[in-house]
Amino acid sequence: MTDVYIKLSELEQVVTQLEAIITEFDNATSLSEELEKDIGDPFGESKLREEAQEFEERWDDKRGDLKDGLKGVKDHVDAVIKGVEDWDSETAIQLTGG
Repeated sequence: MTDVYIKLSELEQVVTQLEAIITEFDNATSLSEELEKDIGDPFGESKLREEAQEFEERWDDKRGDLKDGLKGVKDHVDAVIKGVEDWDSETAIQLTGG
């Protein structure tokens, strides 16, 4: 097995980016509702708005699955960071005899 070296600051950046994506997914439903209102009924036709609404309803299910997966990855990366920080603190205490 090869060693992998990743800076904790890079992992923390990954967590921040994942949180931003998760937040974006949370806000997507309200944004899609705004889009549907903005589409309205051009030329007296509602077909475009209905198609956008149907697409959004299907995408909601997939977005939820993706969001759940991203939360799992974020939680895992958080746990790795905490584990390394705990190990580092415990090792420092042992090495200093404290």
